[in-house]
Amino acid sequence: MRSHVNQRHERVLEIVRRRGGLRVMELAEELGVSAVTVRRDVEALAEQGRLTRLHGSVSWPGPAGHRTAAPAPGESTASPVGTPAGAVLGMVVPSMEHYFAELVRGAQDAIAARGGRLVLGIAHWRSEEDTAQIGRMLDGGVDGLLIQPSWERGVPSPEQEEQLLALGVPAVLVDRRVPVGGRLAGLDSARSDHVLGAAAAVHHLAELGHRRIALLAQDNPTSPQVREGYEAAVEALGLSVLPTVTVSPEGPRSVDDAARELFRSVREGQVTASIVHNDQTAIGVVQRLRQHGLAVPEDVSLVAYEDEMAALADVPLTAVAPPRRAVGEAAVELMLARLGGGADSVAPTRHVSLVPRLTVRASCAAPHR
Repeated sequence: MRSHVNQRHERVLEIVRRRGGLRVMELAEELGVSAVTVRRDVEALAEQGRLTRLHGSVSWPGPAGHRTAAPAPGESTASPVGTPAGAVLGMVVPSMEHYFAELVRGAQDAIAARGGRLVLGIAHWRSEEDTAQIGRMLDGGVDGLLIQPSWERGVPSPEQEEQLLALGVPAVLVDRRVPVGGRLAGLDSARSDHVLGAAAAVHHLAELGHRRIALLAQDNPTSPQVREGYEAAVEALGLSVLPTVTVSPEGPRSVDDAARELFRSVREGQVTASIVHNDQTAIGVVQRLRQHGLAVPEDVSLVAYEDEMAALADVPLTAVAPPRRAVGEAAVELMLARLGGGADSVAPTRHVSLVPRLTVRASCAAPHR
């Protein structure tokens, strides 16, 4: 067995010496073995000082870790192996619904502009599928991973933390807040600041004169941050924090239930405005309130949180828009900076937080006195 490993190591050295440098995935294809096997071989040879290992690539030892000779006629002048250009990144998302499609498009545009490629995996909101997609991408030899994990309520389990810490390639968390006190603070991350986004909605309603503002929130990983921003802003303004109504198609509170509860609260004078997360729920609430005889914004003002379809409602909805595309772009930039630093990079970890934008439309007005 050892002789077979040694023979493969010699073959690795021969290929890298001849080509000067290449990606791990290319090396695996030439050897006819898995990318996992090649990564182990490269790590062993790098420890012996016989190769230079960079993130996702390997080169013959030299001043810059790759060839410095001028290219031969007809040879590519693209950035050499080990630089971010030409990188292959894997991206795992829970879904490809509207919200996530924008994130993916942002990442795709950013990596394509640098001559690289994005490989997509969809986990369908199942943590075990996260694991399967990540494993598939690692076996394929991706240079790095952009991961939007299917964490329950936005919080990873110890097993999920362990998985992300043991990937063996650089990873960027996408649109997930790094848990305080957890072990993932060393991973780069890019996300929308949903806390500030929800707070902006509260401030807008308060500026119109609303003092009794409710929150209807979807049951998903974003909702805890939306609730946190709502509560922080309401308390800072000296308003009463009202109980959050959680909306879930499969739970005890459907859109119908939430609309009925909001209707009662408005009729009893307990609420004059509401933030509704997300667009689909907000449009459904408007329709059901109308059936109960309430008009938006005459009887109650509404702000939607998401802004995918809010402008298409019968009454165009004022809405908070998380910068989805920009988050995808930022995640790629973080990854390329990490890859460009080389295997021994000690660049500080960066957590990039982008602030959502509030767009004012027709669904908000001053409350009736």
